[in-house]
Amino acid sequence: MDKKALMENLAREAYERGVFNGVWLYAENGEVVSQGAYGWRDAEDRLPMRTDSVFQLASVTKQFTAAAVMLAVRKGLLKPDDEITKFFPEIPYPGVTVRHLLTHTSGVPEIEESEWIENLWRTEKRIPANGVVLRFLTKSGEDPLFAPGERFEYSNTGYSLLAEIVEKASGVPFETFLKRNVFGPAGMHSTGVYHVLRDGFPSDAFVRCMVLEDGRYVPAEKAEASRAEMYSGDGLNGLDNGYSTVSDMFRWDRALRGERVLTAEEQKLMYAPGRLNDGSSAGPLEGERDGYGFGWGAFRDPGLGLLVNHSGGLPGLGTWYERGVDPDRAFIFANTREYADARAYWSFAKGMIAVSRDKEPGPVAGLEDLVVRDPDRSKWESFCGRYRRPEGEGFFVEEVFPKDGELYAKAVDEDGRDITFRLYPIGEDAFGRMGGFETIAFGDGCLTIDG
Repeated sequence: MDKKALMENLAREAYERGVFNGVWLYAENGEVVSQGAYGWRDAEDRLPMRTDSVFQLASVTKQFTAAAVMLAVRKGLLKPDDEITKFFPEIPYPGVTVRHLLTHTSGVPEIEESEWIENLWRTEKRIPANGVVLRFLTKSGEDPLFAPGERFEYSNTGYSLLAEIVEKASGVPFETFLKRNVFGPAGMHSTGVYHVLRDGFPSDAFVRCMVLEDGRYVPAEKAEASRAEMYSGDGLNGLDNGYSTVSDMFRWDRALRGERVLTAEEQKLMYAPGRLNDGSSAGPLEGERDGYGFGWGAFRDPGLGLLVNHSGGLPGLGTWYERGVDPDRAFIFANTREYADARAYWSFAKGMIAVSRDKEPGPVAGLEDLVVRDPDRSKWESFCGRYRRPEGEGFFVEEVFPKDGELYAKAVDEDGRDITFRLYPIGEDAFGRMGGFETIAFGDGCLTIDG
């Protein structure tokens, strides 16, 4: 298998189809096998993307937060089973430990889903610093989502709070703690925690993430749909706002393998899936993850052994970092512009991951490859009208209507946002959309979404 050629061909085709703008690096046994960059890193398309471009890690940052906790444990500053009230007695969620936060099993309410922080940003006209998480937990009055350890539910609040705990226990800013104890010893000199909307972009090497608005690309912090999320979250630590390069992330892999930051025993503890109160694994995801440890998802590939990874996502950004613990491998990937065709993007991303795991990739195939070119439109008028919302939350279609000889839909997405999109025929009475993977099929006075 020529992995270098396979990855380069996948990246080139994805770029040409408009679904990849970013960088990647894949290495085996300490040697780079494939790396490259396509697209642009600025808003005006003047500065080409380069392999040394600095990009937002998004939630890949969480592994560094977990590493900071482990180093604080080594220094005797805290213990995994310390309750959070030891550091912040005013927090009204008893029984929650540092370990619960690390493994997303705490049950503390989610600061982002409540829109509390976005409303604060709008009201106070400033980007809140990370201490806002304490204000949220003590002032919002929200009930816990569940008892500590009862279930796994991914929590950005938990990792923001971990950053506050490390800062409180160590007596130094979280950004400084990471630089001194993690990034410096690992030789990651282009990596750090930055708040670029609050403090400005340090250099033009930093990538501007772009989203689609009215058919054109604009910076994520300027788009109507994402501006509040970008500004209100820019001052947070622990959950994201780490910035790095593909080369530095490869250095992180070598530092871990060489035990220059964390010992093998500390890493083993981080990769072990957390346990719920009933003894089951925290965070399993069928086919992809055996469980979630401290800032890492982990699973055993039948042919390769233990792999650990984490994904990240923000408006206009998708990141992926996977390390082989048993096989000596590292794969770093970042896409820094929103894609129009979700199917094409994910076929590309899955293809790159497949190659990194010794598997043949599928083609870069999108919605356009599925569209029926000469569909029977005789029943389309009967599909039009308003639809009643079903029980529960999630993506749903409110209305279907004709426009310029095609069908369109008004819907509410998983985040509660109103969206309008064209329906593309992909089978008998079945349709897809560019921005998602759903199959919308019509019956007698009803529609189904993914069955």
